[in-house]
Amino acid sequence: MVSSPPQISHTTSDWNRIIRDFQQILGRQGVIQRKEELLTYECDGLTSYRVRPKLVLLPRNTQEVAEIVKLCDRHQLPWVARGAGTGLSGGALPVENGVLISTAFMRQILDIDLENQQVVVQPAVINNWVTQAVSGAGFYYAPDPSSQIICSIGGNVAENSGGVHCFKYGVTTNHVLGLKLVLPDGSIVDVGGEVPEMPGYDLMGLFVGSEGTLGIATEIRLRIIKQAEAIQVLLADFTTMEAAGAAVSNIVSAGIIPAGMEIMDNFSINAVEDVVATNCYPRDAVAILLVEVDGLEVEVAEYAQHIAHICRQNGARDIQTATDPQERLRLWKGRKAAFAAVGKIKPDYYVQDGVIPRTQLPYVLGEIEKLSQKYGYRVANVFHAGDGNLHPLLLYDNGIPGALETVEELGGEILKICVQVGGSISGEHGIGADKLCYMDRMFTPVDLETMQWVRSVFNPQGLANPGKVFPTPKSCGEAAQAKAQWVNQKAGVDLF
Repeated sequence: MVSSPPQISHTTSDWNRIIRDFQQILGRQGVIQRKEELLTYECDGLTSYRVRPKLVLLPRNTQEVAEIVKLCDRHQLPWVARGAGTGLSGGALPVENGVLISTAFMRQILDIDLENQQVVVQPAVINNWVTQAVSGAGFYYAPDPSSQIICSIGGNVAENSGGVHCFKYGVTTNHVLGLKLVLPDGSIVDVGGEVPEMPGYDLMGLFVGSEGTLGIATEIRLRIIKQAEAIQVLLADFTTMEAAGAAVSNIVSAGIIPAGMEIMDNFSINAVEDVVATNCYPRDAVAILLVEVDGLEVEVAEYAQHIAHICRQNGARDIQTATDPQERLRLWKGRKAAFAAVGKIKPDYYVQDGVIPRTQLPYVLGEIEKLSQKYGYRVANVFHAGDGNLHPLLLYDNGIPGALETVEELGGEILKICVQVGGSISGEHGIGADKLCYMDRMFTPVDLETMQWVRSVFNPQGLANPGKVFPTPKSCGEAAQAKAQWVNQKAGVDLF
């Protein structure tokens, strides 16, 4: 089985011919090759890993994607697909002497079918554009990552992204009905369809979350849902994190499934208020719990009352409620801006994405605090409390030698704790180049080999997004090599 692309060295004349072939397909404007322009594409949202690609290609439709992938297959060129570049696990990190296939020009909403509650989009359509396109008719697209105003649907499919409302409505895979795919040999296939359940193997479910290792989605059929009759948001503040965690468990135990439940710790609260100034997050609270309920007006009122009662039973000091759309937005604004807000405190932050059982929240957060003190780096905690998806933000200064390596080690220790309590090393950010070293914490060698066999069926040459998701015989040398390449580039060494 092939887990990485064959190492084929191309001469300058080879590259000149390859570039001309790509230009015949895409035109001169569709092939980026100037080194200064390539700098834009050398990383995604995980900026600590950087590799400059040899070329960046800009297709506009499925056929062009298929043609350039066929060309890559013919010349044994490794390639990486990239959407908006907002991923946080290095999934769109380029490969040295490989090409980056950017879907940036594939930004059309191809079809809106309100009667069947479906929308067909190209991969570079921004998440929030889908809701904007159908909101006038009373519909919306449920998966809502915090980066929804800039992240693309194609990237959401690759990483199986979630968001605030994933507790009730599920993550991306629960809202994708069909995909048009270009496989690593350039063939075009359709999986899924217009009906929710199709016979045969669930190839669509296999592809969503595969992080670009099985091919590229060029058209995506999404399920949209009707806006609820009523929505209410509650914000409860607590003097202990244990109390906030207990309130979450008790709400779920009561049979209530909120649209979303989020917790922020004191550090995050103050960071948000300093930057966003919502004036609704109490600065002295150890934790705040945001709960949104939606549905029929009668049931929303009853659920909101019950949730408020549960929060008070668990020691909530104050409870704010909002039903007006603008007031609801104000309560959510700080949570949505949390990542940006902590970025004002330190020059850099490193975010992790572990998942734990809800009942383990107090214990794990206590362990994260101990690790923070041990390593000497502050950690801000914001997370999807309903499904136990943690997003600890580790603040550091990359200008200090060794700081990145230390926070990466701290982040790894957090992931190990998540696995120890029965959780996962990723909820929605993916594995990418960042967390492949920890895959063997969750899976046995047989598990990993089985997954590799599946990848080899679709990607036998190993050309599609090589060096991601799975650990290799070189252990985690890929990440170290990427950082070394970046250091060399900064020092003025020409890698090409």
